[in-house]
Amino acid sequence: MSKQVTIYSTPVCPYCRRAKSLFDELKVQYKEVDLAGDEKLRNEMVEKYQWQTVPMIFVGDEFIGGYDDMIALHAENKFLEKVNS
Repeated sequence: MSKQVTIYSTPVCPYCRRAKSLFDELKVQYKEVDLAGDEKLRNEMVEKYQWQTVPMIFVGDEFIGGYDDMIALHAENKFLEKVNS
């Protein structure tokens, strides 16, 4: 059973679009949370995870980081492993 992938993003973020494109390419279903219109949620996420930028990508309850972090995991064949574990 796959873990839920969640991406916190904004519509104008090029790295968010790249991450979602890779999810689609890998056939990974994901839930998107748009932070553009929710300053309170964005501030809560920044405070909780000490992460200032989008995307913020989660596999299950695990925060894996942003686009570069996800690509690094994918390059090591560990991203899908996390999703499918």
